[in-house]
Amino acid sequence: MNQVLVTGFGPFGGEPINPALEAVKKLDKRVLAAHALVTRELPVVRQDSIDAIIKYIRELDPVLVVAIGQAGGRLEITPERVAINVDDYRIADNGGHKPVDESVVARAPVAYWSTLPIKAMVKEMKEKGIPAGISNSAGTFVCNHLFYGLMHYLATEGNKRRGGFIHIPYLPEQAARLGNQPSVGLDTIVRGLEIAIETAITHSGDVKISGGAIS
Repeated sequence: MNQVLVTGFGPFGGEPINPALEAVKKLDKRVLAAHALVTRELPVVRQDSIDAIIKYIRELDPVLVVAIGQAGGRLEITPERVAINVDDYRIADNGGHKPVDESVVARAPVAYWSTLPIKAMVKEMKEKGIPAGISNSAGTFVCNHLFYGLMHYLATEGNKRRGGFIHIPYLPEQAARLGNQPSVGLDTIVRGLEIAIETAITHSGDVKISGGAIS
């Protein structure tokens, strides 16, 4: 059976939990469209995150790689469109790194597109009642760092497998603690990720619908 690697980051920034990791735990060993989901935790540490995901790709040989991260303040599950080759951290990662205006990979392309069918994923989630939207910026912290590193590695392999990144909102318990923050329940997040991943498995191409933003 083909495998899909799904990764989630551990807590960071003083938070005791990360919804990405909590959702990934619930997805482990599920089977979607005859593909087995295999999940792994990644460290919120600059280069260590890329080293870890490459290690898991080499061990598991998945046909698809989907990385999940937390985006506090967002209202929806948001597949990311593009990863950019810059690290510009507002806070230090869990290894104490706080780069400013540094490349993720030296002398590499400015950006990489996701190779997931992000618009089809959003369409399917919305049709099933899950709050979802396209994101055109993965930020400049470890999520973007990992996303760029993943896509760079897949490109060097010849894009024989597809991959990308999905950001998810805070959980309600985080929003209650942080105050005045949007959130989505864990069961809804897990269901949304199931729909998104299954869509990525079953769609070889994307759909032609608007996913742009004015600002």
